[in-house]
Amino acid sequence: MSAAVLPLPPLDDQRISPRAYLAHIGALTRRNLMRIKADPESMFDAILMPIIFTVLFVYVFGGAVAGSQGHYIQYMVPGMLGQIGISLAMAVGTGLNSDFQTGVMDRFRTLPIGRASVLISKLISESCRSLLSLVILISFAMLLGLRIHTGPLQLLLALALAMAFGAGMVWVSMLLGMALKSPQAVQGIGFLIIMPLQFGSSTFAPTSTMPGWLQAFTKVNPLSALADSSRALINGGPVLHPALQVLAWSVGLTAVFAPLAVMKFKKRT
Repeated sequence: MSAAVLPLPPLDDQRISPRAYLAHIGALTRRNLMRIKADPESMFDAILMPIIFTVLFVYVFGGAVAGSQGHYIQYMVPGMLGQIGISLAMAVGTGLNSDFQTGVMDRFRTLPIGRASVLISKLISESCRSLLSLVILISFAMLLGLRIHTGPLQLLLALALAMAFGAGMVWVSMLLGMALKSPQAVQGIGFLIIMPLQFGSSTFAPTSTMPGWLQAFTKVNPLSALADSSRALINGGPVLHPALQVLAWSVGLTAVFAPLAVMKFKKRT
């Protein structure tokens, strides 16, 4: 009788060379992108969300908030860059939790790969989804009348800021996905996080008419800084201060939640 085949023990990340780690990340990223290719319905949210949100907010609230849809689209769409990014980012945790429930992570547990490479590959593939969604948002908004009053470089910087902040929020989402017991719980907690950030900011309306306590929250809300910096990069205006705020939040979220997420993942696998 042949001996039972036991799974390989996980390698200590410190014993894996940087070149091997990059190879693991590349292979897992390719796997994630191939899964999207095999299941194109998983891209519906990234493709349709910017289109539906733009139409709804511009034509429902444009006249009431800015007096005309033309003025409002210049105000709202730059702010939507952060709103789209954070919505997609928070969905990552739900998918990660489902992977644990369905046994996908059991397969990774048997492979001699760096544990952090699984999470980093998810971050990269999600960044690709976010970039596609942001490009669709800008392209569709330009068809509706959005004008870039600065230049291509400033537009690329606005997209880069949105993706940087979204990447920081992906680490928060993945930590939630591993800390909570069910995809429904992850989705519910994620909703409670993003709703105050989205609507308690300058994303959809100026903050000058808000009560004082809410204005105080909007001033420290990273989505307000992201919206203000994106407007300055697209419409013109001072950009340095809000852009530095966004970068500080992005670096801070990654510095705090990336190690926590990796530690949690190692503990669960």
